[in-house]
Amino acid sequence: MNTPKSSTFSLNQYGLTVATVYRNLSPGALYEHAIRFEKDASIAANGALVAYSGAKTGRSPKDKRVVENPNSRNEVWWGPVNIPCDEHTFQINRQRALDYLNTRDHLYCFDGFAGWDPNYRIKVRVICSRPYHALFMHTMLIRPTKEEFANFGEPQFVIYNAGAFPANRLTTGMGSTTSIDLSIEDRELIILGTEYAGEMKKGVFTVANYFAPKRGVLSMHCSATADKKTGASSLLFGLSGTGKTTLSADPKRHLIGDDEHCWSDDGIFNIEGGCYAKAINLTPESEPDIFQALRFGAVLENVVLDHEHGVDYTDTTITQNTRGAYPIEFIQNAKIPCVAGHPTDVIFLTCDAFGVLPPVSALSPAHAMYHFISGYTAKVAGTEMGITEPQATFSPCFGGPFLVWHPSKYAELLAEKMRKHNAHVWLVNTGWGGGGYGVGKRISLKNTRAIIDAIHSGALARAKTERDPVFGFDIVTEVPGVPSDILYPRESWSDKAAYDATAKKLAGLFTKNFESYASGASAEVKAAAPVA
Repeated sequence: MNTPKSSTFSLNQYGLTVATVYRNLSPGALYEHAIRFEKDASIAANGALVAYSGAKTGRSPKDKRVVENPNSRNEVWWGPVNIPCDEHTFQINRQRALDYLNTRDHLYCFDGFAGWDPNYRIKVRVICSRPYHALFMHTMLIRPTKEEFANFGEPQFVIYNAGAFPANRLTTGMGSTTSIDLSIEDRELIILGTEYAGEMKKGVFTVANYFAPKRGVLSMHCSATADKKTGASSLLFGLSGTGKTTLSADPKRHLIGDDEHCWSDDGIFNIEGGCYAKAINLTPESEPDIFQALRFGAVLENVVLDHEHGVDYTDTTITQNTRGAYPIEFIQNAKIPCVAGHPTDVIFLTCDAFGVLPPVSALSPAHAMYHFISGYTAKVAGTEMGITEPQATFSPCFGGPFLVWHPSKYAELLAEKMRKHNAHVWLVNTGWGGGGYGVGKRISLKNTRAIIDAIHSGALARAKTERDPVFGFDIVTEVPGVPSDILYPRESWSDKAAYDATAKKLAGLFTKNFESYASGASAEVKAAAPVA
């Protein structure tokens, strides 16, 4: 089998002495290397590279560590999201990663950018031993032009992926044989004991979440679209199951990105050069844009193939977290470069299985900060073992596992940019109305799309509203194309006493959750809490 000649590129400055280093190989070359060197790698009938991440098929948040350094100690939100480790432990794990990588016959190096705006982008270098990981990051980072590559220079952030080799669980502070260690000061990420590619993607996002706010830039876990005529943008925040991916695939608008963005004084920009979509139950009818994007140059992770190498997207034998990564330009509606003007609208999506929240409500800056810090949605019965009734789920800023600063830091930046650029903020319920899960009905996608369209057209900014007595936000009571009887939740319940009790219960869950963040929130934001 013919393979491209090794680059003369050296990694000696990192303590890596492997002579054969393949730098910025093309997707075709990485396919060839994967088929030759990867265990079980193959090519699906749709042309995507199929690879497997081994025992870990999802992130390992409990194994994430951040070096506690005097220079950043007072800026990091320490706790279960950012578990501290000392410099000595980091250096032990770094050396362990280097020792493993130095045993390889060859290594892969990819240099790319995080951030489409040249004024804010981060130069990232990925060093790994698996072609699959190199292709994944080739897909997820922004690929330099030939000129940019020639002038790349020294990176500003380096990932050492030695995930095939375990951490030593006897090392101080280790909770298992998996460890993902970030040094803010060294701008390095060390990966041991997990080959799940998503750890690299989220490592880059975590670094952006630290450095962006220091420059007055809001980093956000959200999707973004833009008006095809004016270029004005809209942001969609939402946890899993809220419809964020589906609603951002809008043929009437440009896609800026599906997951990670920044809001600067110049507008918004995507952090990534690709998309990392869930593949479970994927069909051309349900997600046509994603389905067609999974072709040559894309990576399919942990999927099951049939005897003709077709992908069985319903097969969860390996994991329910099957994934597909593809360059954003594979989406026909994507705007390249992935930048846009200031958002006219910021939309928080929630799937409220209690059936209490209205289909759409307008939020004041204080309410926006409160709901942004809360990051609410709900799981429903049957989605997980042991869940027999709706269960509230909260993730601060709709991206808790990736925050570095206290959530109030991001919320304050959001409120500041809202005011400065006159952005409207909306809470849109894609869950239940007329009763909770099992009693009421799921709000139809047709109605939700009509609500989003009305937001983008400006119609809802002029619509009549009514103050919610429990949650304090303004319920929008008229939306073009949406039946008015579903817009005010209490009126849509046949049992008004049951609604009042359920609303009080959900308000109490909000209040209890917010206790963790109250110390870092202003009096104005605390006053935006619901009346339990």
